[in-house]
Amino acid sequence: MSENALSTAAEQIQVLTELAVVDAELKVLDDQIAQERSTLEGLKGSLKTLQDKLTSDRAALAACEKNRAELQADVRTMQTQIEHSRDKMNRARTERETNAVQREMEELRKLVRDREDDIEKLGVEAESIRTQVTAAETEAGKLEQELNANEGDISSRLGQVQAQRETKGRERDTITKRLPPVLFRRYEMIRSKRGAAVSTTTDGTCKACNMSLPPQLFHRLSREPMIEQCPSCNRLIFFVPPAPAAAPEK
Repeated sequence: MSENALSTAAEQIQVLTELAVVDAELKVLDDQIAQERSTLEGLKGSLKTLQDKLTSDRAALAACEKNRAELQADVRTMQTQIEHSRDKMNRARTERETNAVQREMEELRKLVRDREDDIEKLGVEAESIRTQVTAAETEAGKLEQELNANEGDISSRLGQVQAQRETKGRERDTITKRLPPVLFRRYEMIRSKRGAAVSTTTDGTCKACNMSLPPQLFHRLSREPMIEQCPSCNRLIFFVPPAPAAAPEK
Protein backbone atom coordinates (compact mmCIF):
# COMPACT_ATOMS: atom_id res chain seq x y z
CA MET A 1 0.00 0.00 0.00
CA SER A 2 1.37 3.47 -0.90
CA GLU A 3 1.94 6.13 1.74
CA ASN A 4 -1.17 8.01 0.67
CA ALA A 5 -3.35 4.90 0.34
CA LEU A 6 -6.38 4.69 2.56
CA SER A 7 -6.74 1.99 5.15
CA THR A 8 -10.35 2.09 6.39
CA ALA A 9 -13.30 0.83 4.38
CA ALA A 10 -15.22 4.04 5.02
CA GLU A 11 -12.44 6.11 3.49
CA GLN A 12 -12.11 3.73 0.56
CA ILE A 13 -15.86 3.90 -0.05
CA GLN A 14 -15.66 7.68 -0.15
CA VAL A 15 -12.81 7.61 -2.68
CA LEU A 16 -14.52 4.94 -4.80
CA THR A 17 -17.60 7.15 -4.90
CA GLU A 18 -15.51 10.11 -6.05
CA LEU A 19 -13.74 7.96 -8.64
CA ALA A 20 -17.00 6.58 -10.02
CA VAL A 21 -18.37 10.13 -10.40
CA VAL A 22 -15.22 11.29 -12.20
CA ASP A 23 -15.25 8.26 -14.50
CA ALA A 24 -18.89 8.93 -15.38
CA GLU A 25 -17.97 12.54 -16.20
CA LEU A 26 -15.01 11.34 -18.27
CA LYS A 27 -17.30 9.05 -20.25
CA VAL A 28 -19.58 11.98 -21.05
CA LEU A 29 -16.58 14.02 -22.20
CA ASP A 30 -15.23 11.10 -24.26
CA ASP A 31 -18.63 10.71 -25.91
CA GLN A 32 -18.68 14.44 -26.71
CA ILE A 33 -15.18 14.25 -28.20
CA ALA A 34 -16.18 11.22 -30.30
CA GLN A 35 -19.34 13.00 -31.47
CA GLU A 36 -17.51 16.18 -32.48
CA ARG A 37 -14.83 14.18 -34.30
CA SER A 38 -17.46 12.05 -35.98
CA THR A 39 -19.31 15.15 -37.21
CA LEU A 40 -16.13 16.72 -38.58
CA GLU A 41 -14.82 13.49 -40.09
CA GLY A 42 -18.26 12.78 -41.56
CA LEU A 43 -18.28 16.11 -43.41
CA LYS A 44 -14.71 15.64 -44.61
CA GLY A 45 -15.40 12.03 -45.60
CA SER A 46 -18.53 12.96 -47.56
CA LEU A 47 -16.65 15.74 -49.34
CA LYS A 48 -13.75 13.44 -50.21
CA THR A 49 -16.16 10.80 -51.53
CA LEU A 50 -17.75 13.41 -53.79
CA GLN A 51 -14.38 14.73 -54.91
CA ASP A 52 -13.22 11.19 -55.75
CA LYS A 53 -16.44 10.65 -57.70
CA LEU A 54 -15.92 13.93 -59.54
CA THR A 55 -12.38 12.90 -60.47
CA SER A 56 -13.66 9.55 -61.75
CA ASP A 57 -16.60 11.07 -63.64
CA ARG A 58 -14.47 13.77 -65.23
CA ALA A 59 -11.98 11.15 -66.39
CA ALA A 60 -14.85 9.07 -67.82
CA LEU A 61 -16.27 12.15 -69.56
CA ALA A 62 -12.88 13.02 -71.05
CA ALA A 63 -12.43 9.44 -72.31
CA CYS A 64 -15.95 9.44 -73.75
CA GLU A 65 -15.40 12.73 -75.58
CA LYS A 66 -12.01 11.56 -76.84
CA ASN A 67 -13.55 8.35 -78.27
CA ARG A 68 -16.34 10.38 -79.82
CA ALA A 69 -13.86 12.76 -81.46
CA GLU A 70 -11.84 9.83 -82.80
CA LEU A 71 -14.97 8.25 -84.29
CA GLN A 72 -15.98 11.56 -85.88
CA ALA A 73 -12.50 11.78 -87.42
CA ASP A 74 -12.95 8.21 -88.74
CA VAL A 75 -16.29 9.20 -90.31
CA ARG A 76 -14.72 12.21 -92.05
CA THR A 77 -11.91 9.99 -93.33
CA MET A 78 -14.35 7.38 -94.65
CA GLN A 79 -16.54 10.02 -96.26
CA THR A 80 -13.47 11.27 -98.06
CA GLN A 81 -12.76 7.69 -99.15
CA ILE A 82 -16.34 7.40 -100.43
CA GLU A 83 -15.81 10.52 -102.54
CA HIS A 84 -12.64 9.01 -103.93
CA SER A 85 -14.57 5.80 -104.69
CA ARG A 86 -17.13 7.80 -106.67
CA ASP A 87 -14.33 9.24 -108.72
CA LYS A 88 -12.99 5.73 -109.30
CA MET A 89 -16.45 4.59 -110.38
CA ASN A 90 -16.63 7.39 -112.91
CA ARG A 91 -13.31 6.21 -114.30
CA ALA A 92 -14.26 2.51 -114.30
CA ARG A 93 -14.07 0.93 -117.75
CA THR A 94 -15.47 -2.51 -117.04
CA GLU A 95 -18.44 -3.90 -115.17
CA ARG A 96 -16.04 -5.79 -112.92
CA GLU A 97 -14.31 -2.58 -111.88
CA THR A 98 -17.68 -0.89 -111.33
CA ASN A 99 -18.92 -3.75 -109.11
CA ALA A 100 -15.71 -3.73 -107.07
CA VAL A 101 -16.01 0.01 -106.45
CA GLN A 102 -19.68 -0.37 -105.50
CA ARG A 103 -18.81 -3.07 -102.93
CA GLU A 104 -16.08 -0.84 -101.58
CA MET A 105 -18.55 2.08 -101.24
CA GLU A 106 -21.17 -0.09 -99.53
CA GLU A 107 -18.62 -1.31 -96.99
CA LEU A 108 -17.55 2.26 -96.32
CA ARG A 109 -21.17 3.42 -95.96
CA LYS A 110 -21.85 0.59 -93.51
CA LEU A 111 -18.78 1.55 -91.49
CA VAL A 112 -19.96 5.17 -91.49
CA ARG A 113 -23.40 4.13 -90.21
CA ASP A 114 -21.81 1.99 -87.49
CA ARG A 115 -19.54 4.86 -86.46
CA GLU A 116 -22.45 7.31 -86.42
CA ASP A 117 -24.44 4.94 -84.20
CA ASP A 118 -21.48 4.72 -81.83
CA ILE A 119 -21.08 8.51 -81.91
CA GLU A 120 -24.74 8.93 -80.96
CA LYS A 121 -24.42 6.45 -78.09
CA LEU A 122 -21.30 8.18 -76.84
CA GLY A 123 -23.10 11.51 -77.04
CA VAL A 124 -25.90 10.19 -74.85
CA GLU A 125 -23.37 8.68 -72.43
CA ALA A 126 -21.36 11.91 -72.30
CA GLU A 127 -24.48 13.95 -71.57
CA SER A 128 -25.42 11.59 -68.75
CA ILE A 129 -21.94 11.83 -67.22
CA ARG A 130 -21.98 15.61 -67.66
CA THR A 131 -25.25 15.76 -65.71
CA GLN A 132 -23.72 13.65 -62.93
CA VAL A 133 -20.67 15.92 -62.82
CA THR A 134 -22.83 19.03 -62.56
CA ALA A 135 -24.90 17.52 -59.73
CA ALA A 136 -21.78 16.34 -57.88
CA GLU A 137 -20.14 19.76 -58.26
CA THR A 138 -23.23 21.43 -56.80
CA GLU A 139 -23.34 19.00 -53.87
CA ALA A 140 -19.59 19.31 -53.27
CA GLY A 141 -19.92 23.09 -53.24
CA LYS A 142 -22.63 22.88 -50.59
CA LEU A 143 -20.55 20.48 -48.49
CA GLU A 144 -17.50 22.76 -48.76
CA GLN A 145 -19.60 25.69 -47.57
CA GLU A 146 -20.97 23.64 -44.67
CA LEU A 147 -17.50 22.42 -43.74
CA ASN A 148 -16.01 25.93 -43.92
CA ALA A 149 -18.90 27.29 -41.84
CA ASN A 150 -18.74 24.59 -39.15
CA GLU A 151 -15.13 23.41 -38.99
CA GLY A 152 -13.99 26.34 -36.85
CA ASP A 153 -16.86 25.95 -34.37
CA ILE A 154 -16.42 22.18 -34.18
CA SER A 155 -12.65 22.49 -33.68
CA SER A 156 -13.22 25.12 -30.99
CA ARG A 157 -15.74 22.93 -29.13
CA LEU A 158 -13.45 19.94 -29.53
CA GLY A 159 -10.55 21.87 -28.04
CA GLN A 160 -12.65 22.97 -25.08
CA VAL A 161 -13.91 19.46 -24.37
CA GLN A 162 -10.40 18.00 -24.71
CA ALA A 163 -9.11 20.57 -22.23
CA GLN A 164 -11.88 19.61 -19.80
CA ARG A 165 -11.00 15.98 -20.35
CA GLU A 166 -7.33 16.58 -19.55
CA THR A 167 -8.26 18.45 -16.36
CA LYS A 168 -10.65 15.71 -15.32
CA GLY A 169 -8.01 13.09 -16.13
CA ARG A 170 -5.53 14.76 -13.78
CA GLU A 171 -8.24 14.84 -11.12
CA ARG A 172 -8.74 11.11 -11.63
CA ASP A 173 -5.01 10.44 -11.26
CA THR A 174 -5.03 12.26 -7.92
CA ILE A 175 -8.01 10.24 -6.70
CA THR A 176 -6.61 6.86 -7.76
CA LYS A 177 -3.42 7.46 -5.74
CA ARG A 178 -5.56 7.46 -2.62
CA LEU A 179 -6.74 3.89 -3.21
CA PRO A 180 -4.83 0.73 -2.32
CA PRO A 181 -3.30 -0.63 -5.56
CA VAL A 182 -5.08 -3.98 -5.20
CA LEU A 183 -8.48 -2.30 -4.88
CA PHE A 184 -7.76 0.03 -7.77
CA ARG A 185 -6.73 -2.86 -10.02
CA ARG A 186 -9.95 -4.69 -9.14
CA TYR A 187 -11.93 -1.51 -9.87
CA GLU A 188 -10.26 -1.13 -13.29
CA MET A 189 -10.80 -4.78 -14.20
CA ILE A 190 -14.52 -4.55 -13.40
CA ARG A 191 -14.85 -1.20 -15.19
CA SER A 192 -13.24 -2.63 -18.33
CA LYS A 193 -15.92 -5.33 -18.43
CA ARG A 194 -18.95 -3.51 -17.01
CA GLY A 195 -18.40 0.13 -17.92
CA ALA A 196 -19.17 1.18 -14.35
CA ALA A 197 -17.38 -0.60 -11.52
CA VAL A 198 -19.27 0.66 -8.47
CA SER A 199 -22.77 0.06 -7.23
CA THR A 200 -24.67 0.66 -4.01
CA THR A 201 -27.48 -0.92 -2.08
CA THR A 202 -30.00 0.62 0.26
CA ASP A 203 -32.76 -1.97 0.46
CA GLY A 204 -30.99 -5.23 -0.38
CA THR A 205 -31.07 -4.68 -4.15
CA CYS A 206 -28.03 -3.87 -6.29
CA LYS A 207 -28.70 -0.47 -7.84
CA ALA A 208 -26.66 -1.36 -10.94
CA CYS A 209 -28.20 -4.69 -11.96
CA ASN A 210 -31.43 -4.55 -9.90
CA MET A 211 -30.85 -8.04 -8.52
CA SER A 212 -31.50 -8.92 -4.89
CA LEU A 213 -28.46 -9.52 -2.73
CA PRO A 214 -28.22 -12.58 -0.46
CA PRO A 215 -29.68 -11.58 2.96
CA GLN A 216 -26.44 -12.36 4.80
CA LEU A 217 -24.43 -10.18 2.42
CA PHE A 218 -26.86 -7.30 2.76
CA HIS A 219 -26.79 -7.67 6.53
CA ARG A 220 -22.97 -7.43 6.59
CA LEU A 221 -22.98 -4.41 4.29
CA SER A 222 -25.61 -2.55 6.33
CA ARG A 223 -23.97 -3.35 9.69
CA GLU A 224 -20.67 -1.60 9.06
CA PRO A 225 -18.72 0.13 6.22
CA MET A 226 -17.61 -2.66 3.93
CA ILE A 227 -16.83 -3.19 0.23
CA GLU A 228 -18.01 -6.43 -1.36
CA GLN A 229 -18.87 -7.56 -4.89
CA CYS A 230 -22.39 -8.06 -6.18
CA PRO A 231 -22.88 -11.80 -6.84
CA SER A 232 -24.88 -10.97 -9.99
CA CYS A 233 -22.89 -8.25 -11.77
CA ASN A 234 -19.57 -8.46 -9.85
CA ARG A 235 -19.46 -4.70 -9.30
CA LEU A 236 -17.97 -3.34 -6.11
CA ILE A 237 -20.89 -2.68 -3.82
CA PHE A 238 -21.41 -0.97 -0.49
CA PHE A 239 -24.32 0.16 1.65
CA VAL A 240 -25.80 3.66 1.43
CA PRO A 241 -28.42 4.57 4.04
CA PRO A 242 -31.81 5.59 2.71
CA ALA A 243 -32.45 9.30 2.40
CA PRO A 244 -34.43 10.70 5.35
CA ALA A 245 -38.12 11.18 4.67
CA ALA A 246 -39.10 14.75 3.86
CA ALA A 247 -40.80 16.59 6.74
CA PRO A 248 -44.51 17.09 6.13
CA GLU A 249 -45.51 20.60 5.12
CA LYS A 250 -47.28 22.59 7.80
